[in-house]
Amino acid sequence: MSYRIEIKGIAQPAETNEGARVLVDRLWPRARSREELALDDWYRDASPSPALRRQYQLGEISEGVFAARYRGELRDHPERLLPLMRQVRYRGALTLLTAERDIDASPLPLLKERILFALREEDLADREPASPPCYRHQFD
Repeated sequence: MSYRIEIKGIAQPAETNEGARVLVDRLWPRARSREELALDDWYRDASPSPALRRQYQLGEISEGVFAARYRGELRDHPERLLPLMRQVRYRGALTLLTAERDIDASPLPLLKERILFALREEDLADREPASPPCYRHQFD
C-alpha cells in the first residue's frame, strides 16, 4: 500500500487534501494558536528527547550523531509511532509540521522515514506467506 506523508513548516498554509496535520515539536510555537495552524493534533512523543535536542543545539554532537541517536530512539520506542501511523492509515495522508525554519535540517525527514518503514513492516507482516517456489525444473 502507498502512504503519503508530507513535511511542512507551520508558516505554510493548510491545503485541502493533506490529511491529518500534526505538529511534532516538543515545544509549542510562540504566538501561534491552534486554529491559526489548522492542527488536528500536537504530538510531542515522536520528537527527539529533550536531552538529545539539547546536546545537538549546544553543539556537543554533530548532525550525523544526532540523526543516528534519534533513529535509535525511534527504533527503541516503536510505540511512539503508533498514533502517527494510525493517522496516515485512517486519513490516507499525513502532514508533519514543525516550527523550525530549515525543514530539511529538522528531525522530521528522519521521522517520516521511520514511519514509512514501520508501515511497510506491518504491511509485510499482514500478508499471507508466499507459496514456496517450485524447484522441480531447476534440476532437469
